[in-house]
Formats: sequence, C-alpha cells, structure tokens
Amino acid sequence: MSTTTLGVIGTGMVGLGAARRAVDAGLSVVLSNSRGPETLADLVAELGERARAATPAEAASAGDLVIAAVPLAAHERLPRAELAGKTVIDPMNYAPNSDFEVPELDSNELTSSELVQRHLADAQVVKALHNIGPKQLLELFRPTGAPDRTALPLSGDDPDARKEVADLLGLLGFDAVDLGALADSWRSEPNTPLYALPYVGQPPSGLTAKEFVAWVQQAPGVPAPAARVEELAAAAVRGPAGFRME
Repeated sequence: MSTTTLGVIGTGMVGLGAARRAVDAGLSVVLSNSRGPETLADLVAELGERARAATPAEAASAGDLVIAAVPLAAHERLPRAELAGKTVIDPMNYAPNSDFEVPELDSNELTSSELVQRHLADAQVVKALHNIGPKQLLELFRPTGAPDRTALPLSGDDPDARKEVADLLGLLGFDAVDLGALADSWRSEPNTPLYALPYVGQPPSGLTAKEFVAWVQQAPGVPAPAARVEELAAAAVRGPAGFRME
C-alpha cells in the first residue's frame, strides 16, 4: 500500500519535523496532540492545504501510516482501537527518570519498541525516525540516487510494515537500513554509535546529557550513507537502556 496520508500523533519537535517533510514531499498530513485540534490552527495554516488538525483517534483512523511521536511514558494513551491493523512508526526513546522507569527496559528484557508493540497488539510497530534530530531531518533529505543521500535505520517484526516505512523514508528523501526485528532495535537506540552522532558529527567534549541534546538540536546535519549506518549497527554493543537526563 502506498502512503498518501500520514497521521501524526504528537506535535513536539519530532512529530512536527516529520509533518513538515511529509507535506513538502507531497503527502497529506493529519496532525493531532493531547491538547485538542484547536491548538493546532496556526501550525496547520503554516503547513498549508495538505495539513489538517484532528484528535489522536481521528489522526490514527485517517492515516495510511501513523507516526506516534509522543513521550514513551505516554504510549499507553495511544488509541489502540483506531491503530488496529495500521503500521505505526515509533520514534520514541526511553528516557528513565524518577517518574518513569520500566524494569523490563532497564534489564534489557525488552526494547522500548517491543513495549509499544505489546500495547498496540493489533498494529504493526516499526521503530524509525528515532535516532536523527528534527533539524537534521529537515536538512539531510536528498533525491534518490544522490551521492550524499543519508540512510536511516528501521526495525519491525512485520516485513511488509518495514517495507511500507522504508518506502515512506524514501519519499521523504532518505535511504532505509533494515535492522530486522524489534528485539534488535536497540542497535540504533540511545547509548549506541548509531544514535544521533552519525548525523551531526562529534560533539564538544564534556557535555552533560541536557547540553548534548541541546547541541544536537542546533547542529548542522552531516550526511550518513547506508554503508556507514550498516557498519555502526553491526558494531553496536548492548549497554544500559535509555537516555538519562537527570
């Protein structure tokens, strides 16, 4: 199935970055957040006629593909019924703190995307758009075959869903590197060489976690070809889960 409408649940930096690329690539976008469609009026006006605002349930129903760009701590509030049968892009990362810790993630028993898939049991979850910053997403897109085309990793348990997301990434201007099942999605999560750094280069030394995030959010994009992404994924060693900001 080709994607013509992208449902977006969550309009933080990740959801908004994906929505901007999708509209620019010619897709229709249905935006939603937890505060209500009326809060998105200015954003919809800025994005133009291909965008409209809705509730999360309506965005889930309308999207050929849906991106669930909410904090992982809010994943259980995603509309399960409306997402049933859909391919759901999961760009969420585990950020444990005093208010949100998941023992199954801390012990590496599950990946965060397996946790999301368990909640969305009737959907097909694909981990993607989680390891590149919104600024770099909006800078690094290139046409198919461009010598400096950047690749993004994806993981999912359903091969058809993985292909659907790979096709979307291609439309957005990126190659896809298929890392296989959700159980292997840790290879591109925080605390691995494939998280953020391939798309921004080396940060200044001595940054705290918060300073690192702030630096990534403003750093110029650095192209990362598929061969580099494959190399970094293969070399990843599983360590502590999550990105601690505290």
